[in-house]
Amino acid sequence: MTAAAADIPIPSTISPEAQAILGLAEHRPPVPDPPKDDAQTWRAIAEQASTEEPGTVEALALVTTAGVITDVAATVEDRQTDRGATYFVAVPDAIAGDDTRALLFLHGGGFTFGGGPTARRSTQILAGAYGVRTYGVDYRQLPEAPFPAGLDDVVDVYRQILTEHEPRSVALAGQSGGSNLAAALLLRARDEGIPFPVAVGLISPPVDLTQSGDSYKTNAFTIGPGGLTNMADFYRGDFPLDHPYVSPLFGEYTSEFPPTILTAGTRDFLLSDTVRLHRKLLGAGVRAELHVWEGAPHGMFMGRAPEDYEQVAQVRRFLEDAWTAAETRS
Repeated sequence: MTAAAADIPIPSTISPEAQAILGLAEHRPPVPDPPKDDAQTWRAIAEQASTEEPGTVEALALVTTAGVITDVAATVEDRQTDRGATYFVAVPDAIAGDDTRALLFLHGGGFTFGGGPTARRSTQILAGAYGVRTYGVDYRQLPEAPFPAGLDDVVDVYRQILTEHEPRSVALAGQSGGSNLAAALLLRARDEGIPFPVAVGLISPPVDLTQSGDSYKTNAFTIGPGGLTNMADFYRGDFPLDHPYVSPLFGEYTSEFPPTILTAGTRDFLLSDTVRLHRKLLGAGVRAELHVWEGAPHGMFMGRAPEDYEQVAQVRRFLEDAWTAAETRS
């Protein structure tokens, strides 16, 4: 029998703010995704999340990136590649004129939401939180655009970034669905001869859409009935669920892949995906770190707890160390 959120005590080992977020979750039980042939409901989900209402945009921006609000202001610019992919570039106001570093951060949202005004705002928030020029992609999503449309957009923007920055200056990161795309981007880059970024951050990556990992069951109380089944079936398009670009856990990795930091929480239904990818990277000889946060559900604590700030700081240090090492080698 599967436990409900209300059956699992809120741990006293996390911050009061994190405890409050988990308390809210008890009163908002997750709902299942609609089947892929229910286009009306999928469209309603996407439209509801495409709001321009500032408060909702801000909340969604944090939820879909595991970002945090800082006092660092950043300007943001809308751009488009020659092939039509929309992306944003956010630059912190205090950035040094000779700082050539760039972060490509891919938002999450179940391949359904997190784009549009939310992606624009999240790119701006992340630029402040990570302190570098940050690129965000408004990649195509469900219900109109299943795989490989979103990944094609991400690869297109990454190629564009490499015309402006040396690979050793570019880091890659993503949260949830965005970290799936980040991992798939690495596999595409290897297969297409595109240079790797200097380092990668994968936050709660859904890299096995066959849902074979243990935490899909042990942490099932944090996700709606059926798990990711309907979303995964819709997202995969005409490709099998275990295709490496759909479920990057099934890709082949070698020691040439960039250093990677992976994070998840003890209540994250994607904990197993994160753990298994970490083990696979280590087995391939990749320098990889795994950090698991006590009591954290998928996406951490909505950017409202000290743990959220600690996670961003930890990922930021990892990326900064990689940038520094690359600069030293050059």
